[in-house]
Amino acid sequence: MAKPNYAFEKRQRDLAKQKKKEEKRLKKAGSKETKVPDGSGSEAQPAEPGEAGADSGGAGGDGGD
Repeated sequence: MAKPNYAFEKRQRDLAKQKKKEEKRLKKAGSKETKVPDGSGSEAQPAEPGEAGADSGGAGGDGGD
């Protein structure tokens, strides 16, 4: 009979726990995003330019070379 690989089982449990935690975090973030436009649409707009700013920041670094 084969010996149980406890390290593998623990790793699988940890991965499942992380996945569940991430899904819960995304669900919470999604619910907040849907609530924000109802309360105030202007709050949702600054988040988008912030993300675009990070992308343009990378392009600015390429131009500086």
